[in-house]
Amino acid sequence: MGARKREMANRLKEIKKQTAIVKLNNVPSSPRKMRLVADLVRGMEVNRALDVLKYTKKEASVRLEKLLRSAIASWEAKNEADRKELENGNVYVQTIMVGQGRTLKRIRTAPQGRAARIRKRSNHVTVVLGKKNLTPKEEQ
Repeated sequence: MGARKREMANRLKEIKKQTAIVKLNNVPSSPRKMRLVADLVRGMEVNRALDVLKYTKKEASVRLEKLLRSAIASWEAKNEADRKELENGNVYVQTIMVGQGRTLKRIRTAPQGRAARIRKRSNHVTVVLGKKNLTPKEEQ
């Protein structure tokens, strides 16, 4: 049983070597706003995703574009032999997750002597890049 677990662990290590995982924590915008932009590029080829983010007018797209460029650099560092795969369009945004970060609670004055609470939300973004596994027919 121990050899089987070791074999599976080694297989998972090989898979992790081929993927690039990049995180951006405590982005000062609400997760809902970030998810709108993240949904645009999920599953897309990285060069096309960069183009989409560059011409999206939302403020979150600037942060996601920078994060995606970092993920591409990380992928290139891990896969120096497969650098041509990036130009061929075989590297894509495998997963992109937006989670809720910490919420800063502030107080603003309200009518009739009351106080209203303001929630300043933040989010965490995780991007995973992977390589498309092409069948021998598709490579020709």
